[in-house]
This record gives sequence, structure tokens and C-alpha cells, in this order.
Amino acid sequence: MWQTTKHGLYKQFNFENFREAFAFMTKVAALAEQYDHHPRWENEWNVVQIWLITHEAEGNITDKDREMAEAIDVIMEGPPAEKLDTSALEHHDKVKLFADGGSRGNPGPSSSGFVILDMSDKVLVDKGVYLGITTNNQAEYTALKLGLEEARKMGAHEVEVYMDSLLVINQMNGMFKIKNRELYPIHDAIKQLVEQFKHVSFSHVPREFNKLADAAVNRATDEELQAERTG
Repeated sequence: MWQTTKHGLYKQFNFENFREAFAFMTKVAALAEQYDHHPRWENEWNVVQIWLITHEAEGNITDKDREMAEAIDVIMEGPPAEKLDTSALEHHDKVKLFADGGSRGNPGPSSSGFVILDMSDKVLVDKGVYLGITTNNQAEYTALKLGLEEARKMGAHEVEVYMDSLLVINQMNGMFKIKNRELYPIHDAIKQLVEQFKHVSFSHVPREFNKLADAAVNRATDEELQAERTG
């Protein structure tokens, strides 16, 4: 419920993480442009605070503020921003998997990201997972493993895998040998996963064609680092 304060109509919104909070603020920003009424707000990780007041009315609360508040509430009543419930997904026999991993420091703070699409390129799952301190190669392999596990849960029988890591793709296709012994366990685990599908193909794509997975990586790392700074 919006509260009447000396600084205007006030309300605090709480989200599960920074990603959802930022998506909410993006929608409110578009709404503000539409209403030509720009709020004062503050954000700290998963919390967004908003104050609405009409400066042209000598700082008093007006119908314009109340209309904006109602419009913001409508946004909140919709589905959580960019949140997908994979348990409710329909069955897809064949899917595309785009996976990526990144380490800021190599080794350093790392995350894995993957996006699963149907064959019409509709996004079914978009997920990033923070891993802690590790390497680029570990993060990339972990992204592939997590993505295949998710595809298996969805009941997919065929998966087309796309990654911008030429190393991982060539190693999965048996063209490159694995020289780093630390990658042996996860490589073997992925091989076992592959055997659970009817068919899995591995294709290399340029980085510009793997932007969704890359964005999931950066999003997961940014959220974790932001939480550490504010926590």
C-alpha cells in the first residue's frame, strides 16, 4: 500500500534479486516517460523505494501521482520480471542450447549461463549461476553440463548445442584432446549426460551469436558481486 509522506506517495518494493529489481525499474522508467511524470527512487540490490510528488503543484500529492502509483501497481501484479518456471514448461522433443561461461580474472569470480530455445527460437529457459572462484574453461564446461541437465528435465530427446568456446566444442567432438586434468571429471560427466539423449550435436558460433548466454553469465556475476558489496 502506498503511504502518504511529506516527501510524496511512498512505497517499497522487494524482489528476489537485483535482476528482478532492475527489470522492474526499467518498466517503471518506460511508464514514467509515458505519463511524463518521473519519480524519485532509490535502489539497493533487491529493494526499490519510490516517492511520487508533483513539483508543479508546489510539492503536493495530486491525482497525477495517484494515477502513476496505480500504474506501477499494475506492473507488480503481472508475472515476475524475466522469471521462468521451468516446471510448467510443455514438453519439447528437440531444443537448442546456447551455453557460455566467464571468469573475471581467470581464475576469478565466475558464472555459467545457458539459454534453451525451441526450434522456432522461442526462449524457454534463461539462467545464470554464480560458481565462485574458478577459470573460464571450468565455467564454460559447467554451463554446458547445467544446460544439458535442464534439457533432460524438460524431456528433450535431441539437443543442438551452440557455444563460442572453440576449445569446448572441439573437445566434445573429439577433435581436441583434454590437456587440463582438472577438466576430466566434468567432461566425463557431460559425456554420460549425452548418452541419455537420442542425439546431441555440438557447434561453434561466433560470440555475437551467443549474446543471450553471455548476458546470463554477466547477470549472475553482477548480482553476486552486488550482494557482497551491500551485504
